[in-house]
Amino acid sequence: MRKVIIFAEQGFTVAALIIYTGAILNLVLSGGAQQNEFVEYDSSLIRIINLLLYIVTSLLLVLRWKKTLFVLIKDRWIFPLLLFSAFSIFWSFDQATTLKNSVTLIGSSLFGLYLASRYTIKQQLNLLAWAFGIIILLSFIFAVALPSYGIMGGVHKGKWRGVFLHKNGLGAKMVMSSMFFLLLAYKSKKNKWLVWGGFSLSVLLMLLASSTSSLLNLLMLICAFFMFQTARLPYLLMLPTLTLIIAIGQVLYVWFVSNSEKVFASLGKDSTLTGRGDLWPFVFDMIWKHPWIGYGYGGFWQGWDGIGSAYIWRATGWSPTHPHNGFLALWLDVGLLGLGFFCLGCLQTFLKAIAWVRLTKDTAEMWPIMHITYMIIANLTETDLLNSNSIVWVLYVSASMSLSNNRITKPDIMVETSY
Repeated sequence: MRKVIIFAEQGFTVAALIIYTGAILNLVLSGGAQQNEFVEYDSSLIRIINLLLYIVTSLLLVLRWKKTLFVLIKDRWIFPLLLFSAFSIFWSFDQATTLKNSVTLIGSSLFGLYLASRYTIKQQLNLLAWAFGIIILLSFIFAVALPSYGIMGGVHKGKWRGVFLHKNGLGAKMVMSSMFFLLLAYKSKKNKWLVWGGFSLSVLLMLLASSTSSLLNLLMLICAFFMFQTARLPYLLMLPTLTLIIAIGQVLYVWFVSNSEKVFASLGKDSTLTGRGDLWPFVFDMIWKHPWIGYGYGGFWQGWDGIGSAYIWRATGWSPTHPHNGFLALWLDVGLLGLGFFCLGCLQTFLKAIAWVRLTKDTAEMWPIMHITYMIIANLTETDLLNSNSIVWVLYVSASMSLSNNRITKPDIMVETSY
């Protein structure tokens, strides 16, 4: 009976992780809609599934309420940020959206709390590998057996999207998948072919999706991975090694600035990052109108009905639904105060993650620092920071709370799944 309970809880965790990636459901319910196709579909099933996730997660947290409270009170920044986002309903430009988004943000954050209080860091990585392994398998099945769903048409005809709505969605999730499998595969002695296979297939899917930004993000993450490895060196070796890495980085930065137009052209991009550089000045125009508390969580982008978003649409000549930068999106939503809560918490988590890398030997323990690094890099050109029902936010909550409570190394029921 005990083994059945363990297996069932692991199954729930893996299924929830897959759902929070945004895989399968939106694609299937939309009937495989292509980019620029306006398709209305009933999303009530997604809302019901998310509600069930919140309920089951809450029940699991209540069953271990002492540990849940212990983990919750240790983290000083996430809970205040969630409260501030929820209280922004009082000044929001769209109170209904802020209320809805706040509820889903808190609900999905509970799953991050559950991961941190229930599993060790290494166990979380193993479960993530299972979840993303399933996503890889299903992406190949959709693309080969159901090409109208798994392969894009229109402007991006022939590009793979797997179980996601857009090829860039597949690319972004495969960056995370590559990172998880790399951490498991590096210096692994058990089932090396399986974890290296997961890494290789993740990269292959990125190539089939033709997601240039995802490949660049992965390259930067691999460089960061080896840089963070230096934290485990003795101080006499660590300091000169870091100095050398920083010096090389400065040289590369100067070269990139001097040759940015050529680099972007070779990648099929332009120096404005496909219009993002032209968008951001107008975003700042609206930020300075409400710099401290923002427009309310989710209250800014309301299309032509929103004062701010309508201004940006007229000024840019196109219709963005977010600023293509996670930090600017957060500033618009909850102002400089909310952005400050996040940045201070992120900095504290980053420093704890560095210390944790130095204290441990297993590369699996590096996933919190790698996830934070990915989150920062990805949100320089995309918007996925304080998003409800988002795997990026859920894992940030989990990483932050796990590091705040790294003395908790033995959950009530140990997970014995491993590659």
